[in-house]
Amino acid sequence: MTSKKFDTIHLTNMNDIKRKWDLIPKEKRESCLKEIITFFKTERDEEIGVIAAEDILNFFLENIGTDIYNKGVADAKETLKKRFDDLELDLELLLNK
Repeated sequence: MTSKKFDTIHLTNMNDIKRKWDLIPKEKRESCLKEIITFFKTERDEEIGVIAAEDILNFFLENIGTDIYNKGVADAKETLKKRFDDLELDLELLLNK
């Protein structure tokens, strides 16, 4: 009789899975889920659970999260460009001509 070796199954909490489009910290995610649930209750008079709220949040993060992130990077890039232009001008004024 041969002995069978069974692999141990490790269950992972779904909240611990990090997706490439999930750009928000855990605490903010939890806050957003509460806000989504509250929105559906107060604005639409519908009761939704955490799983439905996670699906909604994930849908928006997946579809527009990267665009929002890229907009933030572009804004930061533009701000830094303006600051460096100002710095270059200030340095030009310091030159002895």
